[in-house]
Amino acid sequence: MLRLYFSPGSCSQASHIALEEAGAVYEAERIDFAGQQQRSEEFLRFNPKGRVPALVTERGIITESPAILTYIGQRFAGTPVSLPQDPFEFARIQSFNAYLCSTVHVAHAHKRRGSRWADDPAVIEAMTLKVASNMSDCFELIETTMFTGPWVMGETYSIADPYLLTFTGWLEGDGVDPRRFPKVYAHSQRMAERLAVQKVLSTAG
Repeated sequence: MLRLYFSPGSCSQASHIALEEAGAVYEAERIDFAGQQQRSEEFLRFNPKGRVPALVTERGIITESPAILTYIGQRFAGTPVSLPQDPFEFARIQSFNAYLCSTVHVAHAHKRRGSRWADDPAVIEAMTLKVASNMSDCFELIETTMFTGPWVMGETYSIADPYLLTFTGWLEGDGVDPRRFPKVYAHSQRMAERLAVQKVLSTAG
């Protein structure tokens, strides 16, 4: 059976939703970040990175959201999160998810994780002050050039949709009003109506 290690409000939410959308049989194990459970010896045996998500499969452990989402999409064909067979359409999904992972997530992380990049308190503070501006720039690009609608890739729901929802949910905490981006905001409202999303948010508390 699959087992997903997750933490509420983290990027693991996307993989959690994808598993629900796929109708997968899985266990979800909550990792308490406040209690530093991700640094525990037990968890580090599964994922030496000390982060979530981590998905335990019959063949081994997969980490990093884009990889886990792709695995779910490939494994559960014929479900709402199954991957397109067309190479170009698949590449479009990968491009979008890679941008969220490599750019948007990093911009967000500067708010609380500045010590990953600097030791000088003044530098860390300067990075923190840039978060709202950087996140706004990222979502402006998504809104105007990357988001098709009504779903990320157009008429078909995909693994990119729960991933975008997760990042949209971080905006207010980063000092950005998500209503500034009408298409993205409408997407988050549409996502909130999906049973898989409701179940995961209820489980996560």
